Amino acid sequence: VVWTGYGVIEHASNPASYGPVGGINHFGKMLDMLGIFMGPVAAVLIGAEAGAGDLAAGVFRDDVVTGRSRMALFLSRIPAALMVTFGVIGIGFAFGVAVTYAFAGGLATPSLSLILESAAWLALANGLVCVIAIGLASLTGSRPGTITALIAWELVLSPLLLQATSLGSARNGLLDGVMLFLKPGPASGAPTITMSVGVAIAVAALWVSVLPALGAWRTQTRDA
Repeated sequence: VVWTGYGVIEHASNPASYGPVGGINHFGKMLDMLGIFMGPVAAVLIGAEAGAGDLAAGVFRDDVVTGRSRMALFLSRIPAALMVTFGVIGIGFAFGVAVTYAFAGGLATPSLSLILESAAWLALANGLVCVIAIGLASLTGSRPGTITALIAWELVLSPLLLQATSLGSARNGLLDGVMLFLKPGPASGAPTITMSVGVAIAVAALWVSVLPALGAWRTQTRDA
């Protein structure tokens, strides 16, 4: 909302220098915001709460003594956190789409198929980050530590590594690189790494498997 409002004010004050905040170009930037930068921050916060909230509240022991398996306790965190994440991102996406059309100012706008593809991409991008956050929070047992580590990675380290062309194909292992490669619609200035679809799927699967697996293991072995 703040980003859009700032763009509207810029355009209203100096239309010659600042174009409309709507249209297909705005749509692409909005996808970057919700799928690469600020959207994943929300996913991290939600995932960290789901992964370590019971430990922070001191109710993990109470959950264990109910007799429910620890694996079931861990797995139950994932759909709940994903539902909240998708709800938050969905609200932001709906607002962004409305702005794209309302303030297009005669510029080209995205088609229905592109909007649907983008919605699926946002669900994938933020869902992966949310599950990773659940895994890391369950592994460490620390919400602050998980939030600090993953936000620093998402907003600082990962973008810097994406820009480091000297790393070459090693950047294919970055989740943000995979998501930018899979992102639908026009490029919006973010660095895009070329890779095969198979590599992209393998990298995403690796990211979403390792930390949750470690989190599940720690949930099963942690003292109640």
